[in-house]
Amino acid sequence: MLNKEEIKKLIENQGLIKNYIHLEKQLTPNGFDITVGAIYEFTKGGALDFSNSERIIPQGRELLTKKRNPDDKFGWWELSCGAYKVKTNEVVTLPNNLIALAFPRTSLLRMGAFVQNGVWDAGFSGKGEFILVVANSSGITIKQNARLIQLIFLGVDETEAYRGQYQNLE
Repeated sequence: MLNKEEIKKLIENQGLIKNYIHLEKQLTPNGFDITVGAIYEFTKGGALDFSNSERIIPQGRELLTKKRNPDDKFGWWELSCGAYKVKTNEVVTLPNNLIALAFPRTSLLRMGAFVQNGVWDAGFSGKGEFILVVANSSGITIKQNARLIQLIFLGVDETEAYRGQYQNLE
């Protein structure tokens, strides 16, 4: 697993992560905090088959933020119980010898919400998407650019690059 110094070096020298808000604040001892760029509510169902030839990925409806004060630079999402799709601000570009795993920040868990992520495959490049589940019956509020998940990076033997439909999405 990469440490803070190794991650910072890959960011600065190889563009591991771009579009971050504040490098030093987002670097953690063993990972990197990823921020929320957009939140979507699901408006249709999806479908998944073995070959992906009949796969349907619902896009959902982007939720708008509300500013608490007119002078605020950023707004807040007010989320009730349910599942939401989150798109990140950051663009992650993994080399063919590195994967990433994502975990919720503990502050999110303490509010009664959690995330679900897949493996960020070697060779993947693009903005991440994941599921935010609000289990708190009173809901939660999230401010634009809040840090929601932490990526940790694990070295793997050189492998073929990810070539799925989500490659280079921004």
